[in-house]
Amino acid sequence: MSQAKELLQFHELELDQRILKAIAQLGWVQPTLIQSTAIPLLLEGKDVVVRARTGSGKTATYALPLIQKILNSKLNSSEQCVSALVLCPTKELCRQSRQVIEQLSDSCGKVVRVTDIAGSSNDAATQRHALAERPDIVVSTPAKILAHADIVDLKHIETLVVDEADLIFAFGYEKDFKKLIKLLPPIYQAVLVSATISDDVARMKGLCLHNAVTLKLEEPDLVSLDQLSHHRILAEENEKPAILYALLKLMLIQGKSIIFVNNVDRCYKVRLFLEQFGIRSCVLNSELPANIRIHTINQFNRGVYDIIIASDEHLLEKPAGKTKNKGGQQKNDHESSASRGIDFQGVNNVINFDFPRDVTSYIHRAGRTARGNNKGSVLSFVSIKEAPINQAVEEKLRISLGKQPHLTVDALSDQPQQPTDNIIKPYQFKLEEVEAFRYRANDCWRAATRVAVHDTRIKEIKTEILNCEKLKGFFEENKRDLMALRHDKPSRTLKVQSHLAHVPEYILPSALKRVALNHSTAQSAPKQARITGAKAAYQRQSNDPLMVSEVDYGKRRNVPKRKKAF
Repeated sequence: MSQAKELLQFHELELDQRILKAIAQLGWVQPTLIQSTAIPLLLEGKDVVVRARTGSGKTATYALPLIQKILNSKLNSSEQCVSALVLCPTKELCRQSRQVIEQLSDSCGKVVRVTDIAGSSNDAATQRHALAERPDIVVSTPAKILAHADIVDLKHIETLVVDEADLIFAFGYEKDFKKLIKLLPPIYQAVLVSATISDDVARMKGLCLHNAVTLKLEEPDLVSLDQLSHHRILAEENEKPAILYALLKLMLIQGKSIIFVNNVDRCYKVRLFLEQFGIRSCVLNSELPANIRIHTINQFNRGVYDIIIASDEHLLEKPAGKTKNKGGQQKNDHESSASRGIDFQGVNNVINFDFPRDVTSYIHRAGRTARGNNKGSVLSFVSIKEAPINQAVEEKLRISLGKQPHLTVDALSDQPQQPTDNIIKPYQFKLEEVEAFRYRANDCWRAATRVAVHDTRIKEIKTEILNCEKLKGFFEENKRDLMALRHDKPSRTLKVQSHLAHVPEYILPSALKRVALNHSTAQSAPKQARITGAKAAYQRQSNDPLMVSEVDYGKRRNVPKRKKAF
């Protein structure tokens, strides 16, 4: 389908004033390309397949017309019923979809009600109670809504939305999805939203869509180079720790950052490594329970900590090879992958400590930053073995962004040389300038042994038991105990030497000495002592001449007693 020359604005999309008010409160100035194109078709009631890159606003694309449709139906409806079903492959996506719908319907009062039965609570009784109240929109995974099919009446469904449709079948929901389709009414509007149009999406389209319009807009997989920059550092395995240490300690990388590695053990190894230098971070991986992952992401999005370490193992990209334990249950929670489906907010940098294993993983990792109209950067550590994959990523980005390579010709051999305008540009970083960092970094990297990683993972599981939902309310009411809910606390598995948290002047590169010293001076400036409420009250009482009882009492106590007259 061809793109419109001029994008329609929100007020031109025939949306309710209450929805427009919510959009204004969110600070959205104008719709994205996919929103401006798809929303009019969805408001007409057509079945649509939406294909758009990560971070292009796909959730709002189906949420806005869905809310508008419910508001219109409420004008003539005689009873409350579940009229829309949103299916997502992961618990995190369910939670994010619910949050977006709630934000966009915030000005509608209680006219539009939405319930998430997959990502909000693991209590079956709570889920069944929420469905018994017949909300307008139910957000769930296919398996979860199928398990409660006896509670919710799906015969009144008017709209079916499948978010990240290419992952529904890949995550093992094909049988559940086919059973669920049979419970829906004969006529309903269906929307498939996906970052890619795969064979699974084509099969799903044949199951639930009728005369569908496929929107495959001609836009790159990632945003333009003006918004998202790509850099690389040629580094072998033994050089990566020193480079990461130098980049973070010298403040060469600022803002919220995601450090990607290729497996879970590497997550904890990097965390233990950074912890020895006083750099706090938290770990997000598929083995953590869903409620802990959600809480970790929420704290990261709120700015509680600035560095999160994530893994996107291929086991999650290709769940066909899932491993099971003796009881037949999966060892990992395969409903989570950090490179896809998780809404990290305000991410400034993506650091590929381990270069992705394929082009697709690089695209999805890079999609965690530069979302919406924000800017971001991707920095990758590339070894000699990873050079072919880096070149494949370069070619993919060049094709996606429509950049033609500019070849130079060797005057002596008349042979074309490598392109001089690479998309992934070399990061201006001289390794010899931070050679002094190498000794510290290598010692701390070796200290993070397999035993230390194992002990850290066991200790984290024990700690997270205290972070359950039942105790979270108590901790949030008691602010002094709120630190127990932080996911970036030192693990104390390794002995942390306090002097490693400071960078001595003699190992600083000459070009960065002034900047680093100014930063350290600002941090070491004396802070004003915090005055408690009791101390402030005591000071006010001492300064009041009418209420200095302690002083008067002291004076009376020092006055000599008068002698009795006989």
